[in-house]
Amino acid sequence: MIQEQKRYKEPLKSPENDLLALVSQYCSWGDTVHYAEKLNIFSAAEGSYLYDRNGVEYLDLQMWYSAVNFGYKNQRLNDALKKQLDTLPQLACQYLHEEKILLAAKLARGIEKTFKTKGRIHFNVGGSAAIEDSLKIVRNHTNKNLVFAFMGGYHGRTLGASAITSSYRYREKFGHFSDRAVFIPYPYCFRCPYDKSREDCGLYCLKQFERLFETEYYSVVNHKTGNCECGAFYIEAVQGTGGYIIPPREYFSGLKEILNRYNILLVDDEIQMAFFRTGKFWAIEHFNVVPDIIVFGKALTNGLNPISGMWAKEKLISPSVFPPGSTHSTFSSNSLGTAVGLETMRLIEESDFVKQVPGKGKYFVARLRQLQKKYPQIGDVDGLGLAIRVEICQKDGFTPNKQLTDAIAAIGLSGNLSAGGKKRGLVLDVGGYYKNVFTLAPSFYITEEEMDLAVDLFEEALQKGLSVA
Repeated sequence: MIQEQKRYKEPLKSPENDLLALVSQYCSWGDTVHYAEKLNIFSAAEGSYLYDRNGVEYLDLQMWYSAVNFGYKNQRLNDALKKQLDTLPQLACQYLHEEKILLAAKLARGIEKTFKTKGRIHFNVGGSAAIEDSLKIVRNHTNKNLVFAFMGGYHGRTLGASAITSSYRYREKFGHFSDRAVFIPYPYCFRCPYDKSREDCGLYCLKQFERLFETEYYSVVNHKTGNCECGAFYIEAVQGTGGYIIPPREYFSGLKEILNRYNILLVDDEIQMAFFRTGKFWAIEHFNVVPDIIVFGKALTNGLNPISGMWAKEKLISPSVFPPGSTHSTFSSNSLGTAVGLETMRLIEESDFVKQVPGKGKYFVARLRQLQKKYPQIGDVDGLGLAIRVEICQKDGFTPNKQLTDAIAAIGLSGNLSAGGKKRGLVLDVGGYYKNVFTLAPSFYITEEEMDLAVDLFEEALQKGLSVA
């Protein structure tokens, strides 16, 4: 935790109002900054905390959308970046460097050990770019443009990634998307789209997907050839932006059986959930399924000099079928990112996240469920590892309450909470189909004391929110 250092007492070089005036005139509003009514300018970060320009401490429960799993200003990973900066800071990606080779080998060997199948790694920069690369792999192998994807799924905002992201809002301004995915309901048991109960539904949602293949007139398959129009199914093992939804454990194994009948690839988007966010290296490991392609990013470099990538089975990505020049990006395997990624892998190998993350997740969920008993507006609390959801509802415990959710988030960002005996803030991320779910992705190094503080801060923000929403 950062101590309140002298730098915060010194006069600010640029007054905050002047900076915000520049934002209003010269910064694009096309990103997500202006989702918030009050704009925060942060100046420091360490561990689980962000600090504003006045030194106010904000406990961060979203860690840059699960990109900073290993804490802000992680000394070991920062040092790896600094060392690479002084040795091989830049290199055109058409040339090899040691860190790229070793990082790819570590990832591929780990996947081979876990899933008992050989494959190769292809790097890129952001998650959307890696999704684009995976779409090329799918099209190259299947000769098909269309894919299945889930309602509530989010895969990025490039044109290809937007086409398989279920929200029309991301496509509306940019014309017709002829390759838009065929969207299937996700197994969202708290808010089942079929109004079923998990206890006795018999995986009704999966049966409804299977019914699409019963007749050619349901539009996806030709029974004379056995050929499906869709070449792949893009999934998130735990749905991220959709609200950290955890499906029934047997759902994906049943889905894979259906896909295998029609030679449909399973593409696992692990951009938010990989690298032990759920308590396993890959979230899909919880569900007894071997994917054909895995897409990853975010936490591989702890948010430092980003690297994303994909792994694909050998038959999909071998040089004979995916030759040089099939896809490329200038910064795709940049030396700074691969160096940090390699050190991240070493850190993981030397840590016991397989025990630590589930243990901390159980503690945090238990504390939040205690809070749920006091407030009927907390409709659902669930978690897998340290991927935790808190769904905010009306007093009936079910009807979505976006107004209260927005109020809680804004109160947290105001920096005017007092739990813990001093002025603090709370950083929360809002997701969910109705924008009423807090998706919590704290640092893996969060302590029980910090989780207790988080619950206290959240309760204070909730109480204040109830008074205004």
